[in-house]
Amino acid sequence: MTDTRWTNEFMDSMREVCDPPADEAVRSLFSQGMVGSANELMKQLVAKESVSSEQLPVPLRGYFEQSARLPSWADKELIREGQAVFSRCGSLSVVALVCAALPTCYAGAQGVQVLHLTARLQTDTKRRIVETAQMVVDVMSPGGLEPDGWGIKDAQKVRLMHAAVRHLIRQSGQWKPEWGQPINQEDMAGTLVTFSVVTIRALAKMGYTLSAREAQAYYHAWRVVGYIMGVDERLLPVELDDGERLADTIFQRVFRASPEGQAMTGALIELLEHIIPGNLFDGLSRTLIRHLVGESTADLLAVPPSDWTRALVKPLQLLGWVMDEGDEQNVVNAKLSELFGRKLLEGIVWVSRGDDRPPFRIPEELRDSWNVRGREQQL
Repeated sequence: MTDTRWTNEFMDSMREVCDPPADEAVRSLFSQGMVGSANELMKQLVAKESVSSEQLPVPLRGYFEQSARLPSWADKELIREGQAVFSRCGSLSVVALVCAALPTCYAGAQGVQVLHLTARLQTDTKRRIVETAQMVVDVMSPGGLEPDGWGIKDAQKVRLMHAAVRHLIRQSGQWKPEWGQPINQEDMAGTLVTFSVVTIRALAKMGYTLSAREAQAYYHAWRVVGYIMGVDERLLPVELDDGERLADTIFQRVFRASPEGQAMTGALIELLEHIIPGNLFDGLSRTLIRHLVGESTADLLAVPPSDWTRALVKPLQLLGWVMDEGDEQNVVNAKLSELFGRKLLEGIVWVSRGDDRPPFRIPEELRDSWNVRGREQQL
């Protein structure tokens, strides 16, 4: 049942609203001739990890100063506790990202049109996944949401890139009015809850159930990120329970089968099959996606049918694990998911984002606790 705060009428109105501060900053850049194209702006933002105020064009200085401020309701202790959860979950959080959060985004038939038109995820899936994983690691690492933290910087840049994408798409003339505005408030909120609500649900399905306090802390950290990224506060409910209701409301409204969403999912599965060396986990990625997003959503995305038995037998044999009759499938699932995530992280570390982009960065304390080898350790 739709929450009375998020009626269809209200949510429809949110599809016509974007992000005025970021959009105005981008408009000012172009109107003053400070950037040649939206693509050029995005390349500059991605290539520069840290830019001082003096290096910024004047139209962007106010944007970066304003968007760096945390909301008055931000609870630093809750943020730290949420980040501690991320540290403990380790590689399972990355599995939740690539096998639950991203596919859930692709199920939104209208919002996925942005990805299709910009073509970044289908033609450069690897780079996009690395950039998204980097933002998640930066936001949820200790200190990531402190002043000048990497998480705040990433969120600011992603928000501005969204504005640049809107500018580019509107210029293209290919956007259809029935999709609402590109990267609108409903789609922004829908994406945000995949990083919080969907991830928390996915962790439980992989055998890592959070306490009520842990789940609220994790959700709160992402609620703060949503504020930094320009999500309307009416779409940032305080309590996780309400966040779950909002997530389900949005999903019921936007989930539809679409060729674009299916293409994105197919590209993601193909990448996951190749980014991890060897063939130990062949077929496990699509099995995990179907398990974590649910059968109905997996069908919308045309995820190939999966069989837990077939997906588990080979890894169990090769790893020398013996499964007793009393062992529960979710225990083995948790072990395999954690190993799968660790190998995925190590694969991501090796991925090159291009000569003008920095390598994937994992804080040393997280790398040690997750038992993930850094790039320098693999050479």
